Amino acid sequence: MERLPADLCLKIFCCLDHHNLASAQQVCKKWKAIGSDENLWSNLFKHRWGTDRATFHAPVDSKSWKDVYAVQDRSDRVGLGLKIIREGGDYYLVHQGEIQRYLGSPRHRKGPKAAASDDQVEESSSCGRAAESCCTGSGILDRILFFIGDLEVASADAKRARLI
Repeated sequence: MERLPADLCLKIFCCLDHHNLASAQQVCKKWKAIGSDENLWSNLFKHRWGTDRATFHAPVDSKSWKDVYAVQDRSDRVGLGLKIIREGGDYYLVHQGEIQRYLGSPRHRKGPKAAASDDQVEESSSCGRAAESCCTGSGILDRILFFIGDLEVASADAKRARLI
C-alpha cells in the first residue's frame, strides 16, 4: 500500500466505517494524514446522521469534521446531560458529548507517588490542565468521582444485560 497514490488510498478509506478508519490512522504517518481528510469525515457524518444535521453541526473555528463526529457519536452513546464516562481505562466528565474534564484512570488511584510517574496520562488537547490537577492529588473528591464513574459503568452494563 506504500506505493499507492494518496487519492487511491483515500478511495479505499471511504469504504471504512469510523471504527476501522480510526484504527487505520494509527498504522503510519501516511495513513494518519489520509485518514484525517475533512471530506472523508464529513461524508461519514452525513451518511450516519444525514445532511441536515451535518449542516447544523458543521465545524466552527479550529474543529475538524473528525472532532464533530466524535462529539456526536459520544452524545449518542452517553446522552447530552452531565455524565462521568469511561473510555478505555480512563474516566472523563462529559457534557453534551464534549469532554469537559479528564478525571484520570484507575492506575492513579493509589496516591500521589503513582501519579507522579512519567507514564502518567496522555493528555487530550481539550483537557490538558485539568488532567494535571486531577491526578496530582488523591482527595476525597477524586475518589467519589471514580466511585460514581464505576457505578455508572456497572449500571449501564446491567441495563444492557436486562434488555438482552
